Amino acid sequence: MSTPFSEKSAFGHIPVLLSAVIEGLQPETGGRYLDCTLGRGGHSEAILEASSPNGTLLGIDRDKSAIEESGQRLSNYGDRFEAIHDQFSTIDQEHLGEFDGILIDLGVSSPQLDRAERGFSFSKDGPLDMRMDQRQENSAENIVNNYPQDELTRLFFTYGEEPRSRRIAKAIVSGRPWKGTLELAKCIERASGYRNSRTHPATRIFQAIRIVVNDELNELRQVLDSALKMLKPGGRLAVISFHSLEDRIVKVRFKDAAGDNSPKDAFGNPIPPPIGRIIFRKGISGKDKDASNPRARSARLRLFEKFKTESTI
Repeated sequence: MSTPFSEKSAFGHIPVLLSAVIEGLQPETGGRYLDCTLGRGGHSEAILEASSPNGTLLGIDRDKSAIEESGQRLSNYGDRFEAIHDQFSTIDQEHLGEFDGILIDLGVSSPQLDRAERGFSFSKDGPLDMRMDQRQENSAENIVNNYPQDELTRLFFTYGEEPRSRRIAKAIVSGRPWKGTLELAKCIERASGYRNSRTHPATRIFQAIRIVVNDELNELRQVLDSALKMLKPGGRLAVISFHSLEDRIVKVRFKDAAGDNSPKDAFGNPIPPPIGRIIFRKGISGKDKDASNPRARSARLRLFEKFKTESTI
C-alpha cells in the first residue's frame, strides 16, 4: 500500500519506522485506531492520512507537552482525532471500546531528549528529572541522591544491563548530592573505566534511571494485556521497542497470545487457545528498515494480528 504522506513533516520530525508501521497496521477508510504513545503525532498523522476520509484516531500520552504539540499538528483532522492526557497503562476496553489497529512506540520522544530542562539527556546540562509526566513525584534526582548503593547497583544491572554497576553506584553515592545531568554523566564516565566506547558510558545508567522513574516495564506489561483485549477481530497491534528489556517483554507476550508458550492438551492443542498470530517472527529492525534515521538504529517493530474468528484449535 502506498503511503500518501511525507516521512518528514513540516514539524521537522521523522517518526521511527514510519513506513513499516503503516504497512504493518494497514489502516483502512473508516477504521478506528489508537496511538498509545502520541509524542509529536507523526505516526498518528500518517495513520489518519492512510485511513482518510473518515478513519478516526485516539491518542494517549502521559506528557502534557506532547498532547499540546500533537494537538496543534493534528488540528486539521477535526473530530477524527482526539487526545487523552494519561498513562497508557490506564486504557481499558470498557471505557474506550475496540480498535482496528493499536500502536505503542516505547521510545523517548524527540522533545524529551532535545529539551535539556527535561533531564533525559546526558549531552545537555539540565536538572535530574526524567519524568515523562510532570505530575508524578519520583524523579531522577531522588533516585541518585537517596537510594542506597546496593539498590542502585541492582537497578543499574537489572534495567541498564550494565556489567560495571557496582563501581558506578559506589561513585555516585560518594559524590552526592547531584543536581545536573552533565556532572552525573561525567561521574559515570570516570567510574566506568570505559575507553573508546561506541556509546557514551552513561547510556545504560541513564536508561535504568529513566525506566525506574517512569515504571516503564510494568506500564508496558499492563498496556500489552489491555491492547490485545481491545483489538477488533482482524485488528493489528504494533509495538516499537528500543532495548532488549522492552523487546523481550513484547516478544514473550505475543508468543503467549499466539499460543506458543501455552501448555498443550492431550491432542497437542494450546490451552488456552491462541487469540491471533505473530507477523514476522523476528520483528522488523530499524537498523535495516529505517537506516537513514539515527534514532531508529536500536528500534525493533513487532506486529500481532488478532484472529478474525475464534480459534477452532
